[in-house]
Amino acid sequence: MNDIALKKSRFQFITNQWSTIPIEEQVEKACQGGCGWIQLRLKDQDESQWPGLLKNVKSICHAYGAFLVINDHVEMALKGNADGVHVGMDDMCPDKARQLLGERSIIGGTANTIEDIRVLYSKGVDYIGLGPFRQTPTKLKLSPVLGLEGYERILRRMKEEKIALPVVAIGGIQVQDIPGIMKTGVHGIAVSSVISHHPDPIVITRQIFEQTTKEADHAKDLG
Repeated sequence: MNDIALKKSRFQFITNQWSTIPIEEQVEKACQGGCGWIQLRLKDQDESQWPGLLKNVKSICHAYGAFLVINDHVEMALKGNADGVHVGMDDMCPDKARQLLGERSIIGGTANTIEDIRVLYSKGVDYIGLGPFRQTPTKLKLSPVLGLEGYERILRRMKEEKIALPVVAIGGIQVQDIPGIMKTGVHGIAVSSVISHHPDPIVITRQIFEQTTKEADHAKDLG
């Protein structure tokens, strides 16, 4: 990833189809609150609606200068000219996604263990989505919960093995969790329900953005 994408990837918002707020509105409010990285996640939805939804979301992201990554659906990312794709452990292999989308596209991958990370690293991903931090209602099939100790252990192993990839923590993260998570050495965080179910998504997004930026700057000063 380039430096701009790397900086914006510290705070990612993943759309939530179970929210009462329409996806386009979720995205706009997250962008208004300062989030510069949107992951469009569509599970078990009518595929005929995808092109129009993707066009609208892409337009919103473009207006706010946010990056747009599509969860799982590589062909949709290609057709919609998204900035990249995030593939899960049961989805298309990252190196095949790279062949389809090209070298300039962002390719992220989901991991739960150091073994997962080794594989993704060998496949040339740009970043790792590591989790879950805790139980989350937005994922039906959850891998074992990591908690702070899990992040610390895996990041330590990555350092020992010289695996230099940005790690984004994901899974049930709340605002009060951010300082502790960032202290483990992760690059950033990704959230969904905490924004899409909040009565004022813009305010909570701004709060998360400021907290994440503060902790990242503090970690940089210490490093």
